[in-house]
Amino acid sequence: MENRDLPVDAERVKASETRPRGVVSLLGYSARMEKNRLEAFSDAVLAIIITIMVLELRAPVGEHLSSLRGLGPIFLAYVLSFVFLAIYWNNHHHMLAAAHQVNGAVLWANMHLLFWLSLTPFVTSWMGETEFAPVPTAAYGLLLLLAAIAYYILQGRILALEGPGSVLARAVGSDWKGKVSPVIYAVAIPCAFLHQAIAGALYVVVALIWLIPDKRIERALAEVEQPPGDV
Repeated sequence: MENRDLPVDAERVKASETRPRGVVSLLGYSARMEKNRLEAFSDAVLAIIITIMVLELRAPVGEHLSSLRGLGPIFLAYVLSFVFLAIYWNNHHHMLAAAHQVNGAVLWANMHLLFWLSLTPFVTSWMGETEFAPVPTAAYGLLLLLAAIAYYILQGRILALEGPGSVLARAVGSDWKGKVSPVIYAVAIPCAFLHQAIAGALYVVVALIWLIPDKRIERALAEVEQPPGDV
């Protein structure tokens, strides 16, 4: 029997009740949105970014090893950017592993992060081609700073959704790495105009901080999965 006399809003509510969880209805987001598509999309974007950076590497014209000499700054810039992208992918993967759901705010925060990361090939090429000139090196630091802020916002949106007692909240804790990194980037940017080596060294310091294995999330997940009574 058709409900032709129902108001439009009532019809929408009834229609939304038949939709599976995680599906966007006419009234907005459902109570729970799955994170799988966000993870898959982010992985694909990061893979494309790295591919673009590789394609920016040009083979030398000569056939001797001396021909590679001019590619030194370009290759160093590529290695540094590759390490940073690998760090972001690793942290992003661990953070979403501890999350259970996402919402619209998380999706937009994730897009905000991917926007800044998508500019990595541009600033990497600029810095390498100019042999770490002051302005490109400072621009590189500015991009790292904006990406770090974007990641902090994304993490905050997920924490707000998961709650203070969640696995992710316990794992993140004080998050000293996430707070120290933007400060180092902010210091490195003006240092690029004093000497590019100082800024470059500070960028490497941040990379080394994050390269040190961090088992917080893995430990938190292991504690949740540990059967009751096990020590």
